[in-house]
Amino acid sequence: MHAFLKSCALAVSLGLSATSVHAAEKVIFDTDFNVLNDDGQAFIMLAQLHAQKRIDLLGMTLVSGNAWVDQEQVDALKAVERMGVEKEIGVYSGAAYPLLHDYATNEQEKALFGAGWPGAFKHPRPTSASELTAPPDGLATHTRLRDETAVQFIVDSVRKNPHQVTILAVGPLTNIALAIRSAPDIVPLIKRIVYMGGAIEIPGNTTPAAEFNWWFDPEAAKIVLRSPIEHVIFPNDVCEKVLFDASVYQRIVAHPGTIPQLYKTVLGPDFAKDPNYHSFTWDSLPALYLVHPELVSESKDLWIDVDTHFGPDYGRSMGYKKGAPVGTQKAKVVFAVDQPRFWDEYVKLVTLPAPVKR
Repeated sequence: MHAFLKSCALAVSLGLSATSVHAAEKVIFDTDFNVLNDDGQAFIMLAQLHAQKRIDLLGMTLVSGNAWVDQEQVDALKAVERMGVEKEIGVYSGAAYPLLHDYATNEQEKALFGAGWPGAFKHPRPTSASELTAPPDGLATHTRLRDETAVQFIVDSVRKNPHQVTILAVGPLTNIALAIRSAPDIVPLIKRIVYMGGAIEIPGNTTPAAEFNWWFDPEAAKIVLRSPIEHVIFPNDVCEKVLFDASVYQRIVAHPGTIPQLYKTVLGPDFAKDPNYHSFTWDSLPALYLVHPELVSESKDLWIDVDTHFGPDYGRSMGYKKGAPVGTQKAKVVFAVDQPRFWDEYVKLVTLPAPVKR
């Protein structure tokens, strides 16, 4: 009997160990959110992965970038309701402005250096609700922002779950920089940061030098990337190789359901106007990487830095194989993924029923 009890205890212990080893990764989604561009698509995937218990999505933290944070609040609150996860996944509003970069500076940059996608800098920050746009399927009906700020939520979550929280950072890095500066004790407690950002070996998509996310707040990017944390980066070098085109669109809208209908509403007019329309794939890549790291087919270990001197290189991301500036940190930088498998997994997630089924 004694031997039998010992064997039972061992079995239970092994079972508990196995459970802990395979526990869902805790994730904070730090995002410059939108309805159904890259951030919106990534959230649909994350909500489904959360429902499947493949990740534990702790919350969504908003930062100005693609739009001002005021518009992002409207879109994000509807998104959590649409996916049926509003009770589990809070929306936390964060930094409205970059640390130094501002609307007036961007006007000067355009005149001096030329510029592409300006994001929120397309117009001044809204001053009233009448300037905000409702999602195509209407405003959230019962969900409100959580009381904590995005920065405080990041700090509290990391302290509560040391060495367990991955930050999925797919917008400007203002929230994370402020969290690190206000609570430096969290730096060694962050499990890792997985980014969409930077353009390492190709030109930028906002200025000739710089990719949008890190250009919008270069000072914040420098603070975060120079912190001794595990860094995994999906730069434009890989994102601009992965095209969302009509073949992917048709695979999605062939399914019934809330999300395929949203794709029809938001993206249908683009494909109706131009069958060859396509867009690059940004935030969905690092989102799926969280559960499918094997999708990465080429990566390099590089020391990453960001230029914060105002001029034509403002916001440029730099990758060093050797001779990196003092203070830079090594990162895993992704340059290629298994595209057929990525799209199979992507389509599978965005065509599942919504609200999510647990």
